[in-house]
Amino acid sequence: FKTPGSQEVDKNRFENITSITKKDQIKFVVCDREDYLWTKAIINQYALTDKCEVLLSPSYQELENQQLADWIIEDNLPVRFQLQLHKAIWGDKPGC
Repeated sequence: FKTPGSQEVDKNRFENITSITKKDQIKFVVCDREDYLWTKAIINQYALTDKCEVLLSPSYQELENQQLADWIIEDNLPVRFQLQLHKAIWGDKPGC
């Protein structure tokens, strides 16, 4: 899902949620606290953690890894923390 901080939230296809299965993963790239709160609301509204695996990643150079991890732990949110590995390795290099 595109979070509000991505400036692309209008690209989300919420109608596809009905097609999600336990084999699927949904990833949110979180830019800031507002994105995190929006993400939590979407997860709860659609019971996403009951339907599939949910991953949260901090947006590269916008949100500290530890900050997002702390929020997830504080809220006991049943999601996986994931880094944008391609960004950690190659940064913003085009094509990576």
